[in-house]
Amino acid sequence: MRFVTRFVLGAAFVTTLVQCRPERHWEHDLTRVSLDIPAHVTSYVGVELEEPTRAQVELGRHLFHDPLLSADGTVSCASCHLQANGFSDPRPFSEGVGGGVGDRNAMAIVNLAFDESFFWDGRRNSLVGQAHDPVVHPLEMAETWTSVEGKLRESGTYPQMFFEAFGNLDLDSNQVTRAIAAFETTLLSFDAPYDAFFYEGAMGVLDSSALRGFDLFFGEAECVHCHAGPLLTDQTLKSNGLDGTVTDPGLGAVSGLDSDLGKFKVPTLRNIAQTAPYMHDGRFSTLLEVVEHYNSGVDFLAPNLDPDMHIYAEGLNLTEQEKLDLVAFMESFSDEVFLTNPAFSAPQ
Repeated sequence: MRFVTRFVLGAAFVTTLVQCRPERHWEHDLTRVSLDIPAHVTSYVGVELEEPTRAQVELGRHLFHDPLLSADGTVSCASCHLQANGFSDPRPFSEGVGGGVGDRNAMAIVNLAFDESFFWDGRRNSLVGQAHDPVVHPLEMAETWTSVEGKLRESGTYPQMFFEAFGNLDLDSNQVTRAIAAFETTLLSFDAPYDAFFYEGAMGVLDSSALRGFDLFFGEAECVHCHAGPLLTDQTLKSNGLDGTVTDPGLGAVSGLDSDLGKFKVPTLRNIAQTAPYMHDGRFSTLLEVVEHYNSGVDFLAPNLDPDMHIYAEGLNLTEQEKLDLVAFMESFSDEVFLTNPAFSAPQ
């Protein structure tokens, strides 16, 4: 009996080796993807992104859209990061495997390759790290990496894709997260009407309401303090005066410092009109509600209120038309090419 068991296990091991042995026509593809990044963006951020290989991006695209990464095969990265919604979730809280519901809104995935901290609480410092957590999170994909690796090795298509991307058949968590990060590196959005107007000097792309909103954004409303430059975020973590009493510690839970309680990542305003609801807990359904938060006065008792928020302590006292003008200007951040690019959508 012991001989039979050993024989069966040995046969299975050999079968796995045969299945994962690279075919002669498989080649490690080192062709790089050309990232279309405007010169003003590169000069502003001060770094040039390392261009991933074409095979790594294509593998990452497949993995991003594949529910195979979840425990029951029902949830993918794309389930909570929808392209039409700027790769964010239109639900306040995403639903994972078995109906589990999280407690923070899924952040938009756009221009993240320039960031240094990830998630609302900044707990990760790389795109690779950001891609790792959802797979094992009990309220998201609820899977183990050992199980994921086994499913990938048994797949009819993934072994070749991994070999072309990495030149070997490790098919491990490191390669999965590197591939997803490579795909997310290509999710660049710098082709909105705002870009044509502000960086290229194009006329007629913003209507009169948006132009008035432009003046408010950079002037009286002072939005530019936190949403500056081509990334439309200062990439920091701040308290913006949502609550006088902290119910979600944010960065404080990561750092363990009381001085970080209630601090959350400043989101980009890229495609902001498509990424409702807003704030870490999705409390605001519309951009008009977000504007009203600052217009009416932030909670001055909020712990660790950022100095940039003090100007809003007594409210901005904007008129109804001015609030609508601000929203109209923020709608000019919508990049239709990005939102519909078939290179980012699910493989056919």
